[in-house]
Amino acid sequence: MNYQTTVSVDEKSKETKRKKDDKVNNHKPTSAFIGASWSALLIGMASFCIGLWNADMLLNEKGYYFTILLFGLFSVISVQKAVRDRMEDIPVTDIYYSISWFTTVISIVLLVIGLWNADLLLSEKGFYGMSFLLSLFSAIAVQKNTRDVQVINRASDDED
Repeated sequence: MNYQTTVSVDEKSKETKRKKDDKVNNHKPTSAFIGASWSALLIGMASFCIGLWNADMLLNEKGYYFTILLFGLFSVISVQKAVRDRMEDIPVTDIYYSISWFTTVISIVLLVIGLWNADLLLSEKGFYGMSFLLSLFSAIAVQKNTRDVQVINRASDDED
């Protein structure tokens, strides 16, 4: 009599399910990382906007820098989405992928040109540059976290 066979099949299926759950959970971003990403995004955007609000520049200049911030945020989210879609074998046209990268680079170049020609203190230029880059990087992290959680939730729903 081989009792081991019955038990081992049961144990093997439980172990396989446990490994699969561990694999899915290993890719799930922690609450701390999600919170840090959102905090960095809000701090970066708020700092940039408060700096603009308090700046001694014409309204059209403030509008230019604010538009560059929004343009940059949208661009990096598009890049992250296009890269992630390609990783997951979701079709992304080459033109969309290229435009996403192009607009990201252009947003940074436009900010650099604007700050280079601005009549601001060097410390102010550095402040705008750093808060802009913080916002862009954290927008990528927020988008990645959102996508990771969505994929994991979808995988959990499929198992049930």
